[in-house]
Amino acid sequence: MSSTDPHPAHPGDAEVPAEHEVPADLRLAGEFPAVTRDQWRDLVAGVLRKAGREQLPDPVEDALRRTVATGVTVGPLYTAEDAADLPTAVGVPGLPPFVRGSRAGATVPGGGDPAAFGVPGGWDVRQRHAHPDVAVTREAIAADLENGVTSLWLVLGEGAIPVGSLGEVLTDVLLDLAPVSVQGGEPAAEALLSLVEGRTDLAPGGSLGLDPLGLQAASGQEQDLTGLAGFARRAAAHPGLRSVVVDGTVYADAGASAVEELGCALAAGVAYLRALTEGGLGVDEAFGQLEFRFAASADQFTTIAGLRAARRLWDRVGDVSGASADVRGQRQHAVTSSVMTTRRDPWVNMLRTTVACFAAGVGGADAVTVQPFDAALGLPDAFSRRIARNTQSLLVEEGHLARVLDPAGGSWYVESLTESLAQAAWEWFTEIERAGGLPAALASGLVRDRIGAAWAARSERLAHRRDAITGVSEFPNLTEQLPERPPAAEVLPSGGLPRVRAAQEFEALRDRAEAAAERPTVYLATIGPIARHTARATFAANLLQAGGLATPAGDGAGGLGEAGTTVACICGTDRDYAESAAGLAAELRAAGATQVWLAGKPSLGVDGVDGYVYAGCDALDVLQRVHEQLGVPA
Repeated sequence: MSSTDPHPAHPGDAEVPAEHEVPADLRLAGEFPAVTRDQWRDLVAGVLRKAGREQLPDPVEDALRRTVATGVTVGPLYTAEDAADLPTAVGVPGLPPFVRGSRAGATVPGGGDPAAFGVPGGWDVRQRHAHPDVAVTREAIAADLENGVTSLWLVLGEGAIPVGSLGEVLTDVLLDLAPVSVQGGEPAAEALLSLVEGRTDLAPGGSLGLDPLGLQAASGQEQDLTGLAGFARRAAAHPGLRSVVVDGTVYADAGASAVEELGCALAAGVAYLRALTEGGLGVDEAFGQLEFRFAASADQFTTIAGLRAARRLWDRVGDVSGASADVRGQRQHAVTSSVMTTRRDPWVNMLRTTVACFAAGVGGADAVTVQPFDAALGLPDAFSRRIARNTQSLLVEEGHLARVLDPAGGSWYVESLTESLAQAAWEWFTEIERAGGLPAALASGLVRDRIGAAWAARSERLAHRRDAITGVSEFPNLTEQLPERPPAAEVLPSGGLPRVRAAQEFEALRDRAEAAAERPTVYLATIGPIARHTARATFAANLLQAGGLATPAGDGAGGLGEAGTTVACICGTDRDYAESAAGLAAELRAAGATQVWLAGKPSLGVDGVDGYVYAGCDALDVLQRVHEQLGVPA
C-alpha cells in the first residue's frame, strides 16, 4: 500500500489468525443459565422485604416504578416482553416516521457538509447571545465562531441586543457559513430580513424566530397569527431560512413535564400550519417554515425519548395533513433546561448541561444550545460561554458521540419510553384541539391549569427531596462565594405562564438566612459516641443547611447556649432514643429550646419533640418552620 494512500489500513484490518477468530454464532451470555422474569421478581421481592417493605404490589416491580412525566412511569427492568406491543415501524434516520432522526446524516452547521468543517458528523452548535452592549456581543460572537460554535441565536429587544444594532453585531460574521436565528418578535424578524435582503447565499439553518403563541403563553395576551404567511413568503426567498419557531421551552420553563411540552408544541405547530395555509402557502411550504425548540434536561433518557417522540408525532401530523414525506422531518433545536439551572453552587450546572447536551445529541437534535453555567445569575462571561461551547466540542469531537445516528435506538427501555411519551403527548394534544386549539386553550386557562398540576406534582417531589438538587437541596455549601454577574433582562413579558426553577424554594430560604443579621442556627444534640450518632447527625446537618442554617453539634443539651439558638435536633440511634431521647428533649427545653426536632421517623414516637427529620420528609416544610421559629425575616 502506498504511503500516500488517503485511506491507509486501520490496525484492526490486519488478518486475524484462525485460532483467534470469533465464532459467528458466539453469544456473550451463552454460558449463563436462562433467567425468567418471575425468578427476577422473586429475588426483588426478597430484597424489598429485607428492607422493610412487607406490603408489595403485584407485579413487584411496580414498587420500583418512578414518574418521569405526567401519566408516564418507568420501571426497573425492560426486556423483549416490553417491546412486544411497540410499533415495529420505527424506520431509519431520514425517513418516516423519523423516530430515528429527521436527517440521514450530520447537520453541522445548519445542514451543511460536516467534512468542510473538519468534523465527522454531529449537530449545529448554536450559541445564544443577549448582552445589550453591542461591543461586548460583537466580541463574544467572534470568539464563539472562532472556537467551535457553528450558528448564532440572537435575542433582540429591550434589555437585550438593540434591534437597530443587528447589523453591527454581525459585522464580522460570514452569513454564508454561520446561520443566524433571531428572537424578538416581528421587529427582530424585520431586522434580519432587512439585513439579508437580496442575498441568496445564506447558510441554511437560520430563523426569523416568530412565535406569537409562545408570546401569548408568556404574556397572557392573545396574538394575531395572520401576519405569519407574509413573513414566510419573504423568508422563502432565502433558502434554508425559516420564519416560525415553535418554542416548547416556554411551557417547560413554566413547569411542564415532557408530556405537556410535547403536546403544547404539537398544538402550536398545527395552529401555525393552519395560519400559513390559510394565508396562501401550500402544505409542504408551510411545513418547511417551522422549527421546533425543546428543553433538554439532565433526565437524559426522558430527553432522548422526548425528541424521538416529537418527531414521530410531527410525522403523524404531516401524514394526516397530506404533506410530502421529505418535509415531515421535524427540525429540532434543543436548549439545556432553565428549570434545572441553579443559582447556588452554579458550578454543578456544568455537569447538568453536559448530561442534557449528551441527551440532546443522542436524541437527534439538529441544533443544540448549552446554556452557560451562570445563566441563572445573570449575563454570562467569557469563561462560562467557553465552557458551554467546549461542552459540545468535547462530546462531538472527543467523545465521537455523533459518529452513530440514533445510538439509543433498539433499546427496549428507550423505545418503550418513546412510545409512552408519544401516546401521552398525543392525548394532551387532542384535548387541546377539542378545546378549540392552542390559542383558545391558552385563553381559557386549560394549558395553565394542566401545567400547574404537573409543576405541583414535581414540586412535591422536590420538597421531599425525592428529586434531589445537588448543591442546593443536597450537599449545600454554606461558605461558597458566588460569581457576580450583571443582571439579565427578562426576554419574554410576564402575565401569562409563570417561569420556575426547581431550586427556587430552597434558594429563597438560603437567601433569607444569609440576609439575616446573624446566620440562623440549629443545634445538633447528639447522643452517645460518634460512631452511633454520625449517620443521623450528618443527615440532619445536610437537610438543615439546605435552608441556610448553621448546624453546630455537641453532646447532649450542654452546647445549646453556646450555639446561640433556641432550636435543636436530637441525633442518635433508635436504641439511644428509646433510652434517653425524651429526657434529652426535656433538658433542651430547660436550657432554652423552644423547638426540638428528632432525626428519625415519626413511628419512633418520642415524647417532647415537635417534629422529625428523615429521608422522604417534607424538607421545605421543616425548613420553613425552623425559619419561622427563629424569626428569620421573610
